[in-house]
Amino acid sequence: MDTATLIQAFLDYLAVECGLAANTQDAYARDLALFADYLERRTQPDVRSVTTTLALGFLSELKDRGYAVGSIARMLVAVRMFYRYLALEGQVERNVMAALDSPRLWRRLPSVLSPPEVELLLAAPDTTTPLGIRDKAILEVLYATGVRASEVTSLNTDSVHHDYGYLRCLGKGAKERVVPIGRLAIGWLQRYTAEVRPALVKGRPEPALFVSRIGRRLSRLAVWALVKRYARLTGVIKDVSPHTLRHSFATHLLSGGADLRSVQEMLGHASIMTTQIYTHVDRDRLKDVHRRFHPRG
Repeated sequence: MDTATLIQAFLDYLAVECGLAANTQDAYARDLALFADYLERRTQPDVRSVTTTLALGFLSELKDRGYAVGSIARMLVAVRMFYRYLALEGQVERNVMAALDSPRLWRRLPSVLSPPEVELLLAAPDTTTPLGIRDKAILEVLYATGVRASEVTSLNTDSVHHDYGYLRCLGKGAKERVVPIGRLAIGWLQRYTAEVRPALVKGRPEPALFVSRIGRRLSRLAVWALVKRYARLTGVIKDVSPHTLRHSFATHLLSGGADLRSVQEMLGHASIMTTQIYTHVDRDRLKDVHRRFHPRG
């Protein structure tokens, strides 16, 4: 089989066997297309004959072309998973990518807002307008639960259980999880569903909880755009996205004393190693504690 056929077989495997989300599959497809193009230009079109040195050259080229460290690390994951698949299928005798690991320095700490910055962002929507109430409810849900943008847009009207204080969302791999939601977020959700949503859907049978001006399910890109718009209004200098609120949710919980396993479950992380990065982001607080309480601080 040629490279294109092998890559397509791998993408089919991700979709059918692994149940990865469409966004993740698209990202892997783009990353592997770049890798295939690199091999073609290096007169090495057969992915089954690639050496570790050649793979390192691919990563080096990405760096020279100005790709962000996080993007390069993600592409490395895609390539490693692809070769793991090839080894499982017997297409390669030895997985030469198994020895490649992301350098520790590549692991960027997530951008996090301070609690006052979060309050500024949550207060940004004009709640005297219908769409302002909707946007306020979205921001409150993002911070109250740590859900991803794609997860908040996938919520349906029956996903939120107001009386019991939790919501059900579909995460990566179509895995459902239950996440607690605070009373403030529930309050804004109730106001949105009572005052705003009926006028937007105009009586049409629409299951989506959050809808657009024309009463259709809000897209993931629309949620990203509204978060960035309100961040600009607040004057927060940091690059803010829905994922920033997710990072802030996790960091503030751990800073407040929440245990790592609980935060892992709420975020829907398959591995606690993914969640552990949030234990390192509050270094200023740790330095302050050390300065105030250590005898030689």
